Amino acid sequence: MRERLTDTLYGLGWSTVNKLPEPVAAELGRRIADLAWKKRGKGVLRLEANLARVVPGADPRRLAELSRAGMRSYMRYWMESFRLPSWSQERIRTGFAPQDRHNLEQALASGRGVVLALPHMGNYDLAGAWLTTAMNQPFTTVAERLKPETLYDRFVAYREGLGMEVLPHAGGSAFGILARRLRAGGVVCLVADRDLSSSGIEVSFFGEPVKMPAGPAVLAVQTGAVLLPATLWYDRSPVMRGRIHEPIEVPTTGTRAEKAAAMTQTLADAFASGIADHPQDWHMLQRLWLADLDRRPRPPAESSGTEKP
Repeated sequence: MRERLTDTLYGLGWSTVNKLPEPVAAELGRRIADLAWKKRGKGVLRLEANLARVVPGADPRRLAELSRAGMRSYMRYWMESFRLPSWSQERIRTGFAPQDRHNLEQALASGRGVVLALPHMGNYDLAGAWLTTAMNQPFTTVAERLKPETLYDRFVAYREGLGMEVLPHAGGSAFGILARRLRAGGVVCLVADRDLSSSGIEVSFFGEPVKMPAGPAVLAVQTGAVLLPATLWYDRSPVMRGRIHEPIEVPTTGTRAEKAAAMTQTLADAFASGIADHPQDWHMLQRLWLADLDRRPRPPAESSGTEKP
C-alpha cells in the first residue's frame, strides 16, 4: 500500500508540476523545501550533519542556513526534473553552462570512450539531457532499482525519453555492458559519491574515510577510457552551472586494484573541491561517512533486514 502511494505521489508530481508556469513551479518548490526544512526531519538533520564535515567550524546558525539552502536546491532539482520532458531542445541547450568544456570535447575527440563521474549535486538529469542535446552525444548510465517497480519504471522511461540508455544497478550485467560501450568509444555517466554495493573503495573525503563506488575507476583501468569528474551547482539564474574537471590518468605502476584505488581517491578530491565551493548544492541526505554507518542501529540477530544508508 505504501509503495503504491509513493508511486501515485510521484505520478501526480510529474503530471501536475509539468503543467505549471515555470515561476509558479519554482515558487512551489521553494515553499515545499522550506516546509520540509522547518519540520527538521531525518533527512534535514542528516544533511546538516554531512554539511558539518564539509564546512568545518560552522556554527549551528550557519549549518541551518546551509541546510535550508540545500533543501531549496534539492527541490529545484525535483521541480526541474518533473518539467524536463516538456523543455524545448533550445531550453535544454541553454539551461546548463559548464566551465572547462574543452576537457570533455578533448576526451570525446580521443575516441577512447569517456566515463563522466558526478556527485549528487545540482541536476545531473539536466546535465545528461544537455549532453545528448547540445553535444549530440548519447550515453549509458545506471539507475538504482527503486520500490515499487512501477516507480523505477517511471524513472527509466523518463531518462530514456531524455536520450539516455539506462541499466539497472542490480543484476550483475551492467558492468559488462558499460565496458562494451566504452570500448566502442561511447560515453558512460555515473553518480559516484555514494557506494550502493559491498565492493566500494575506501577513500579520504573531507578528512574522514568513506566508501565510493569502484566502477568509474575500474572501467577506466580496464577499457582505457578517459575518467572525467564533473561537479554541478546553481546560482540565482535559471541556468545551472558546472565544471568538467581535468581527466584522471591511470597510474603507470601498481596492480589494477591499486590503480583503481588511487584514481578513486583523486575522484573524491575533485568532488570535494566542488562540494566545498558549493555545499548547498550537494544533495546528500543519507549517511555517507563510515563513522556514521558504524553508529547505525543494528537489526536483531534473527532479522535479515538491513537499513539503507
